[in-house]
Amino acid sequence: MASYIAPSQIAERQLEYFAEKRVLVIGEIEDQFPVELRKHCDKVTVFTSNYISYRQLNRSDKITTLFGAELPETIDANMILMYWPKAKAEAQMLLEMALARLGNETEIVVVGENRSGVKSIEKMFSGYGPINKYDSARRCSFYWGVCHSAPEQFTLQNWFKTYDVELNGLKLIVKSLPGVFSHGEFDGGSQLLLNNLPPLSGKVLDFGCGAGIIGAFMGLNNQNLELNLCDINAFAIESSKQTLLANGLTGNVFASDVYSDIDQNFDFIISNPPFHAGLDTSYSATETLLSEAPRHLSRDGQLVIVANSFLKYPPIIEKQFGHCHTLDKNRKFAIYHATK
Repeated sequence: MASYIAPSQIAERQLEYFAEKRVLVIGEIEDQFPVELRKHCDKVTVFTSNYISYRQLNRSDKITTLFGAELPETIDANMILMYWPKAKAEAQMLLEMALARLGNETEIVVVGENRSGVKSIEKMFSGYGPINKYDSARRCSFYWGVCHSAPEQFTLQNWFKTYDVELNGLKLIVKSLPGVFSHGEFDGGSQLLLNNLPPLSGKVLDFGCGAGIIGAFMGLNNQNLELNLCDINAFAIESSKQTLLANGLTGNVFASDVYSDIDQNFDFIISNPPFHAGLDTSYSATETLLSEAPRHLSRDGQLVIVANSFLKYPPIIEKQFGHCHTLDKNRKFAIYHATK
């Protein structure tokens, strides 16, 4: 028996809801349940903004898996299964996007952990039609509803939050979609990192780029850099592309699960690495980033990261590089630097 996350377990208790349906799965999908679901309904299409989920689910030929920031115009589905995402604004955006594509009489099931705020669906869905809670178990809730007044259209552009950030007299326009790290704010760790960068040249990778603030600042400060930005989140990738564009910069922005889609070497790897996955904390991506960094740096290439001071990253860096310098630190963050 496959082990599923709690929201999938509650959906599995209610399989009769999905019988003979063509299901579009959206939201925070973290397991293989969509593959199991296919045995109980006519068709399953998964739309995910998470590249890790995409790579895992895409191995199955039983379902269709899509990765991106926006659904294709036509989707063959008459029911939505939504895994409640961690950002409420992201849930609103996904809901409007999916209902605009599928139209009236689309059925919807929403599952999520109670602590993630899934109860918000009651109010959020009220403009579209009725929705009610039909089950709760394992601190999760199961809602079912029907859309009677679908949104006429969905425009991704309307969901970008645009704001300015300034650092040492340099101004930057940031474009950010819901659910993206530093959505609407300039994070203190990124500021400390940018204030401690060595002189940059050549090919630079901004790993875990979020809305593209670090990459864009590096580009504005150093006109001749070859900018590369990567993230696992499709909304982050789209945000970074728009941030570069808004500041007259060019760069290569792409999806990669740590180094999965990287086959080149860089002169610099710069990162404010993520350590949150869903509602829980995860460090494995950063540990992989650090331990495999030398393989992706050119000769004399440099690694510079910012991390919460309590995280034990220096021993990992020391093991790979033979040294780890702390360039700066405050009560919350530390900047670590190593040269190949």
